Amino acid sequence: MFNIIEKRRWYFLISTLVIVAGLMAMIYSTVRFGTPVSLSIDFTGGAFLELEFQQPVQPGEVRQVFVDRGYVDTMVQTTADGRTVLIRSDFLDSEVKMEIESVLEDKYGPLEELRFESVGPTIGGEVTRAATFAVATAAVVILGFIVLAFRRVPNAFRYGTCAIAALIHDFLVAMGFFSIMGLFQGWQVDSLFLTAILTVIGFSVQDTIVVFDRIRENIPKRRGEPFETIVNRSILETIHRSLATQLNAIFVMVAILLFGGATMKQFIATLLVGMLSGTYSSIFTAVPLLVVWEKGDVGQFFRDLRGREAIT
Repeated sequence: MFNIIEKRRWYFLISTLVIVAGLMAMIYSTVRFGTPVSLSIDFTGGAFLELEFQQPVQPGEVRQVFVDRGYVDTMVQTTADGRTVLIRSDFLDSEVKMEIESVLEDKYGPLEELRFESVGPTIGGEVTRAATFAVATAAVVILGFIVLAFRRVPNAFRYGTCAIAALIHDFLVAMGFFSIMGLFQGWQVDSLFLTAILTVIGFSVQDTIVVFDRIRENIPKRRGEPFETIVNRSILETIHRSLATQLNAIFVMVAILLFGGATMKQFIATLLVGMLSGTYSSIFTAVPLLVVWEKGDVGQFFRDLRGREAIT
């Protein structure tokens, strides 16, 4: 029988390298922008304006129109054709927007407003608090459900804690990925990102529970076998189900990512990375962590560490 669990140190090393890379990106983003990931107006408040002109325009000149009216933090980008302008600024009311569009129209000729979104700072703060509360609540509810469902298994709390550890793993991977893309591609976190994160959490926990449930079934059936062997057997018995479920979703997301619209790209890419991380963490993070905990390897590690400190 192929032993997956015995290579758990390699799995932990891979997870550590990926998470550390993401954390470094988030630290750099915090130093540079003030937040671990670049936030859209959904969270910070402000305005987003997309205008199309009949001739190419210079982003710096468009920005100056906003700066002259006190909007010094305005960011202006043009698309590949040079005629479509993407503008992010502080909150704009309708009168100021119409005045700015009138000035731009006098300067560059006729324009068409393709999109306008405006979110006040109060609403942005409320969205941020709601997002944090949603993720924290999901973690607490999942922990409580697993402890209740596995209450007849020895050390049921460990199952729930390991599932939460896998959840945090996937959250950090998705955040790190988005932070890196924010630095290199200018991606900004919006409300769809929150949807992607909650979906990833759901899929991750589902896969983890499937494996844990098989471990629970095999413990009384395989009395006398080492716990590590029971766990390895349970993974092999469920891995085909986990991969089949996740691969079906992954294939669809890859197709959308390749052929779908640009507005969905950030959402689908985050969902795809999170789904891949969830598939990995449910098998190679949550379950090996449970084995380490059950065997007392964590306690032994700290005992060895204290012993080395005593010698020195």
